[in-house]
Amino acid sequence: MEIYKYPTVLTIAGSDSGGGAGIQADLKTFSALGCYGASAITAVTVQNTVGVSGIHSIPAEIVEQQIQAVMDDIKPIAIKIGMIHTTEQAITIANVLKIYPEVPVIFDPVMVSSSGYKLMEDSTINILKNELFPLAALVTPNLDEAMLIADMNINNIEDMEVAAACFLKLGCNVVLIKGGHLKGVDLYDVCLDKNGWKHKFRSDFIDSNNTHGTGCTLSSAIAAYMALGNDMLTSIEKAKSYVHRAIEHGKDVRTGSGHGPLNHFFDPQKMVKYKSGHIG
Repeated sequence: MEIYKYPTVLTIAGSDSGGGAGIQADLKTFSALGCYGASAITAVTVQNTVGVSGIHSIPAEIVEQQIQAVMDDIKPIAIKIGMIHTTEQAITIANVLKIYPEVPVIFDPVMVSSSGYKLMEDSTINILKNELFPLAALVTPNLDEAMLIADMNINNIEDMEVAAACFLKLGCNVVLIKGGHLKGVDLYDVCLDKNGWKHKFRSDFIDSNNTHGTGCTLSSAIAAYMALGNDMLTSIEKAKSYVHRAIEHGKDVRTGSGHGPLNHFFDPQKMVKYKSGHIG
């Protein structure tokens, strides 16, 4: 009998009780794209479509044990990192991931919720810069996060490129700055890597109130597509297409009274199976 494996992706992130972002969005994305999802929860948030009203942080040693349990047994072939709440968690996660340099890490540095609730301790930001950014295959900040890290205002595509260069100076291998907050008919993301490669991704603006979890979903989709054997550029392109269609298919649905979720399962894929050592 042939023995197969599922392409597994591990998400290290916070739980969203409203189901639209965080761990919940990550696992939905992995499943929708045909991957097996595992998780290490960093925090339990109290939130719905209106906003975040509380956070309970998970002890760093429990976060470490969750990650190690998955890495030792299920052996994911890609990792997505989202919300890291404390400095202790950031240090612990960095130390664990250093053991697995062969596993690509997609890091979405979630710092503030879309409703304005602070999701990260101030002291944690320096740990991200010094320890986690250099470990990640890709870092995917939104404009607010990019402005905070680069310490500058971003008003156009040129500013995004300058900010992206600042991330590379901090040791990032590749950075994708998401420009969704720059409203217009055309939306642009800017991607730079440490070898000088640059690419701009364009997408159409969709008028929708249901965009909660967009950033989580994009980074998770990139990780999933990499687990399915795609290179970085292809993974980003496919992930952006997936998110765009998930927004389009979810724009006419009302979930709660605030910002609703994407439609992650507009075209769910069957779980992929592959022989050990090969994805075909």
